[in-house]
Amino acid sequence: VNITVGEKEERMMMTGMHTVVDIFCVGCGSIVGWKYEAAQEKAQKYKEGKFILERFKVLGPDGSSYLVSQEGQVSGSDADDA
Repeated sequence: VNITVGEKEERMMMTGMHTVVDIFCVGCGSIVGWKYEAAQEKAQKYKEGKFILERFKVLGPDGSSYLVSQEGQVSGSDADDA
């Protein structure tokens, strides 16, 4: 609802050639991600129709940037505590 999409273009991604469209914020016009329209490789077809939003380009509900906490990403297992 709050996005628009750009023109289809062929783009070489890390996983091969894909047809993608950029996703733009309707409020500020910034590119916030992309949508996979088509994949050239059969193994990548599952991506078609999926959206990728770049977290650092999207603002939170209060207008501030989403920050990734280093503490929140540190994980261990119960076996480490033993």
